[in-house]
Amino acid sequence: MNQAGVNEKYKVSPFYVFFLVHSMQTGVGVLSFQRVLAKITGTDGWISILLAGLIVHILIWVIYKIFSIVPGDIISVNNHAFGKWIGNFFSLLFILYFLILGMTVMISYINVIHVWMFEEVASWAFALVFLILIYYINTGGFRTITGITFLCSILTYWLLFVLFYAMKYSEFTNLLPVFHHTLSDIWKGTRSTSLMMLGFEMILMFYPFIKDAKTSQKYAHGGALTTTLIALFVYFVSLIFYSQKQLQLTIWPTLSLTSIVELPFIQRFEYIDVSWWAIVIIPNMTISLWAASRGFKRLFNVQQKYPLWGMSIIILFINIFVFDVDSLYILNKIINPYGVLFLVLYLPLLLVIIYLKKMRERS
Repeated sequence: MNQAGVNEKYKVSPFYVFFLVHSMQTGVGVLSFQRVLAKITGTDGWISILLAGLIVHILIWVIYKIFSIVPGDIISVNNHAFGKWIGNFFSLLFILYFLILGMTVMISYINVIHVWMFEEVASWAFALVFLILIYYINTGGFRTITGITFLCSILTYWLLFVLFYAMKYSEFTNLLPVFHHTLSDIWKGTRSTSLMMLGFEMILMFYPFIKDAKTSQKYAHGGALTTTLIALFVYFVSLIFYSQKQLQLTIWPTLSLTSIVELPFIQRFEYIDVSWWAIVIIPNMTISLWAASRGFKRLFNVQQKYPLWGMSIIILFINIFVFDVDSLYILNKIINPYGVLFLVLYLPLLLVIIYLKKMRERS
């Protein structure tokens, strides 16, 4: 066993890190990131996407560098860097972050279902179904979670081909002009894409579950690169299909694109799209809540099912008593930009601290 107490039989091959990273990044953010990005950077939004992708690759490198010095997970690293009490405080912040991220994904998707399909069905009913499914998957262990993530990723790639249908109604002159926004606008656009780029940081918790984990770094970068390329493609299609005004006023541009698809045997193709998107976001919710409950288990030495129950009840109560568009707005404000700022500042600082501590131990 390693420092995080993971037996070899519970580990997965490094190859699956590609899907674990990529599926966590690809969620509800794909449905709506174009609108805000178009408001800020317009036709220069692709620069913001590339910059966001670059930042993700740098942070992935930082994470693997951290674990090359201190093996284990983020709980082990925090305790090594700051001691038990301060380290546990920062670990609790990560647990809270993982919980809020999973909650944000779930409530965002339920909001999409309400608007596009079942307006009259209570949000808690959808939340209950998702939470039961998430708990069932989590009880199978991390290998089961990885298998579900792999399967969900493979089953949803066909949705990309729907975007090609929209290209025959597109106007390519909408891509012009370029390079007409300030660096400040580009940076604001980069921050606005954060909900789509987040998820790679789950490596901080599942790193001990990877066989020969050091070799998985290339797959983590591959997953992040795939997400960046998909974001570029989706934004490119949105720019040439919509006018700038339309794109800025359309709440879910990706879903609205699919509504133009016409098939002889189905009238409303967007219903299929919204329904199938559940397969896309299941790994988002499952891995986030697994990471939060796993962190709680590591901190307080309890069975993982108990914190998972508690977190599920909290999410269910939020959907029963306080679910509305305002609560979704607040959750998005917590994750974006504060969650991003936390990762961007904390991870490099953590690397510097443990590197200095290692150098002092050698001297």
